[in-house]
Amino acid sequence: MSNIRITKQFSFETGHALYGYDGKCKNVHGHSYKLSVTVIGQPISDTSNVKFGMVIDFSDLKTIVKEEVVDAFDHATVFNKNTPHVELAAELKSRGHHVILVDYQPTSENMVTDFAQKIKSRLPNDIKLHSLKLQETETSFAEWFASDNE
Repeated sequence: MSNIRITKQFSFETGHALYGYDGKCKNVHGHSYKLSVTVIGQPISDTSNVKFGMVIDFSDLKTIVKEEVVDAFDHATVFNKNTPHVELAAELKSRGHHVILVDYQPTSENMVTDFAQKIKSRLPNDIKLHSLKLQETETSFAEWFASDNE
C-alpha cells in the first residue's frame, strides 16, 4: 500500500508584537494567517471500515487543528510571557480581550513549531505529521517539515 499525503488548509486572525525587535513588528499588529497541515499515512484498506480509502477523514483532521490551533489563536493577541508585554497583556485581559502568553517570541517560525507539537500529539499513531506551512502575509511564510526535525 502506498503512503499518501493529504493537506487541509485553515485561516485565522491573530495579533502579536515582537519585543525587542528593531522594526515595525515591535508594535502590536495582526495578520490573517493561513495554515496548511499535511499528514502522511496509508489509506484504510479494510472495506468494512466506514473510512475505507481514507488516510484520515478530513473532518477528523479539522477537529484536531481547530481545537489545538484555530480556536485557541483566532482573534487572540499573542505575547512572549517573558517580556514587559505581560503588563499590556494584563491590561488587555482585564478589558475582556483574548490574550495568549507563550514562552517564545511569537514569530511565524516559533508559532509553526509550537503548532507542529500540538498537532502531532493528537494524531492517531498510524498518521504522521509531514509538514506545516504558516503564511503570515501574501508573500511571507514559515514551513515546518518532519524530515528536518527527526
